[in-house]
Amino acid sequence: MRLTSSQLCDELRQKIRNIQTDSRKVEEGDVFVALPPAVPGERDNSAAHIAMALEKGAWGIVAPASVLEASDISFKNDRSHAWLLVDDVRAQLGKLAAARFGTEDLDFPVIAVTGTNGKTTCAYLLEHLYRSKGMPVGVMGTISYRWPGHDEPAPLTTPDCLTLHRSLAAMREAGVKAAIMEASSHSIDQQRIAGITFSAVAFTNLTQDHLDYHKTMDAYYQAKRGLFANFPAKNKAMVVNGDDEFGRRMLAEFPQALCTAIRWPANDRPCLLADVRRADTSGLELHFYWQKNREERVDWHLHSPLVGLHNASNLLTVSGIALSLGFTPEDLQCFSGFMGVPGRLERIATPTADMAWLPGAGTGIFVDYAHTPDALVRVLDALREAKFKRIITVFGCGGDRDRTKRPLMAKAVAEKSDVAIATSDNPRTEDPEAILDDVMPGLEGAREVYREADRRKALELAVSLLRPGDALLAAGKGHEDYQIIGTEKIHFSDQETLKELLSC
Repeated sequence: MRLTSSQLCDELRQKIRNIQTDSRKVEEGDVFVALPPAVPGERDNSAAHIAMALEKGAWGIVAPASVLEASDISFKNDRSHAWLLVDDVRAQLGKLAAARFGTEDLDFPVIAVTGTNGKTTCAYLLEHLYRSKGMPVGVMGTISYRWPGHDEPAPLTTPDCLTLHRSLAAMREAGVKAAIMEASSHSIDQQRIAGITFSAVAFTNLTQDHLDYHKTMDAYYQAKRGLFANFPAKNKAMVVNGDDEFGRRMLAEFPQALCTAIRWPANDRPCLLADVRRADTSGLELHFYWQKNREERVDWHLHSPLVGLHNASNLLTVSGIALSLGFTPEDLQCFSGFMGVPGRLERIATPTADMAWLPGAGTGIFVDYAHTPDALVRVLDALREAKFKRIITVFGCGGDRDRTKRPLMAKAVAEKSDVAIATSDNPRTEDPEAILDDVMPGLEGAREVYREADRRKALELAVSLLRPGDALLAAGKGHEDYQIIGTEKIHFSDQETLKELLSC
C-alpha cells in the first residue's frame, strides 16, 4: 500500500514503530528509510538495503521513486508493505523523526552555531549563561553530548538525524530550558538537522577546511548558508559575524540578521558592536554597543578572562544570540566568570619563574584544537599579543583529510612562531612521514624548524627548548585524548603528556 507523508507521521506518533536507516538493524514492524549516499558520487545501494529490510520484517519503506524505477527487484510491485516514495528522503526523515520522538513542538529554544572556528566556545558560553540563571541546558557538539543525567563523548560534532531527535526528546524529559548545537557543514549539507525548528542560529566565520568534501569555498559557504535559508522558523533569530568576509556576504543575503562586529561598521541595520579596550595575558576588556532599533542604543562594559581577539568575536556572537532570545546586558556579566573550554587555548599549570630548575618554569603552556590555517593564525596571534618572548608551536596535519591545507597550516606556524615542530596528528591510514613531506614546504623561511613524527617525542622536545617567558602551543588535538593510527584509536592526550613531562 502507498502512504502519504501525513499518514506515516500519524502512524509514528502512536510510537508503536521504530525508524531505522541501517537495514542491518531493522526488526519486525520497523519503518526503514533508504537514505542516498552521504557523499555525492558514491555508489547507491538503496535497492539492496530495501531488500534486506523487507527480509528482516520491515513494515514500511521510505525511498525515492527513482530507486524503484531503476530496480528489477520484485518489490516494485509489492502491495503487502507500506510505501512512501518521496523526492527528498533526507528531508522526509526529519519529518518522520520529529513525529516519532515528539520533537515537532518543543517547549524550549533550540540554538545552532555554525562556522569553521568558534562553535565549541560559543556553545560553552551559552551553556554558562543558562546555568548562571539556574536553568538546565542540553549541548551537542564537538566535545560531548550532555544534559542533566547524561554525558557521552561526541563521535561527531553533529549527530545523525535520528540521534539528534532522540536526544532532543531526552532533553525534554530531563527538563532542559534550552538545547545548544554545533552545526557542522557536513550535517547541514546532509540534512542531519532536518525536522528541527530553530529559535536562533549564528554564523561565526568561514576559513579553509573540509575541501576534501565540499571541493570549493563557495560550496562550503553554501552549506553553512543552508542553516539560515533551509531550516525556516517564524521569527528565527539570526546572528552573523560582520568582521568575516563570508559573514558580510551572509548579511547581504539575510538583512534581518543581527550583525556583530569589532572592525566592520554596520550601517542602518540591527547591530552589536564591541570596542576592545584591552587584550593581554589577563584577558579581554570589551565595551559593547547594542543598537536595538533606530531610536535606542544600549552600552555596557565586560571583563573576560579569555585570551585573544578571536574570543572577543565569540563573546560578540553569543551576546547577540542571548540578546535576541530576551536576555539582558546585565545577564551577560556572567561571562566575566567563564574560564574557557577544554582544549581551547587551555593553559597547563607550570612552575613559577623562581623555580627555574623545574621543566617549564616561568613559561606559558597551552593546548588548543586549532587544526586549520586560520585557527592557527588566530591562536598564535592571541599568544603574540600576550607578549611572550618566544612562541614554540607543535602541530601536525590529519591523515586522509584535505591535503591542500597542510602547507598552509605550516606557513601559518612559520610566520607566527619562533620555533616550529612538525609532528603527527591522527595520521590514520597515511604514512606519517608522507604527511610531514606535505607539511615541510610551508615551513620554508621559519626561524627554527624540527621534524618529529612521534608526537610524544615532539612535545618532549618542545618542553626542553622552553626558556622563562616563552610560550608553548600544542595545536590540533585540543580536547581529544587519542591518536588514530591506521584504523586503530590509541589513547593519547596532549594535556596528560605535558603534565607528565613537567613533573619530571
